[in-house]
Amino acid sequence: QVQLVESGGGLVQPGGSLRLSCAASGFVFSSYWMYWVRKAPGKGLEWVSIIDRGGEDTDYADSVKGRFTISRDNAKNTLYLQMNSLTSEDTAVYYCAKDRNILFRTSYTNPTSQGTQVTVSA
Repeated sequence: QVQLVESGGGLVQPGGSLRLSCAASGFVFSSYWMYWVRKAPGKGLEWVSIIDRGGEDTDYADSVKGRFTISRDNAKNTLYLQMNSLTSEDTAVYYCAKDRNILFRTSYTNPTSQGTQVTVSA
């Protein structure tokens, strides 16, 4: 059974940083492209970042490019998101998600986990 458990969220002031983690189990983590997505209040699900199976190829939404860094540790079955220079626009529940298909990049599976809340406020 696929399980993704996010952690590391919290309340942070504008300009601050947070590091999110996602512990994966129930599937071969290293065989999947992985994503971070977020849902802000009153908005739909937004793709934030993606990383390939080996952790070498990454991509970011324009809204977070240059501020966020995605990474993974396949030995620990864990996905990370380092978030710097946070603004109120980054306030959202953050979820990690796996690709729908093994080995190749297609699209993320809709999150069913609880996510981790990130609130950026003075």
